[in-house]
Amino acid sequence: MLLVLSWPGPARAADESADAFDEATILKEAKEFFGEATEGLGMAVEKAFREHGRPNGYIKGEEISGAITVGLSYGKGEIILKNGGKAAVYWQGPSVGFDLGLNASKVFTLVYNLPNLDAIYQRYPGVDGSLYFVAGVGMNYQKRGDTVLAPIRLGVGWRTGASVGYLHYTRSRRYFPL
Repeated sequence: MLLVLSWPGPARAADESADAFDEATILKEAKEFFGEATEGLGMAVEKAFREHGRPNGYIKGEEISGAITVGLSYGKGEIILKNGGKAAVYWQGPSVGFDLGLNASKVFTLVYNLPNLDAIYQRYPGVDGSLYFVAGVGMNYQKRGDTVLAPIRLGVGWRTGASVGYLHYTRSRRYFPL
């Protein structure tokens, strides 16, 4: 099942600069990362490109999260920018809402308008929703200033609900979610 929550706002024209990835490259990277092609994955990438244009980076990682009304998420990965920059990135954060379950996910996050690697290391608020039993694909948007993150998750577990919260992206692993 594909669940996509959109961040309100006007759609943007695609960035045609050499500092942004094209849709075919992103789809190839995402398919290689997830290990299989799914119709939901292609739909999520297409929607992100339609609404936000070409990303100038992406994050490949994994995440575990759970919730009983109040939720917690922890993840780790690598951010790759089109201009050649790479760095380790960790994320953690709380959420609150009508949310119940536990899941583990591979996460491929499209990164838009990130001026440099250091700019990723802050809190990004967002709205999330899930509905899957055993496996599912989902995408949501997180926004801070002009930077937009579009995590695409392919997960396993049991999870249902919707929540609001933030993810705090850091240089090192942190166990305190705030």
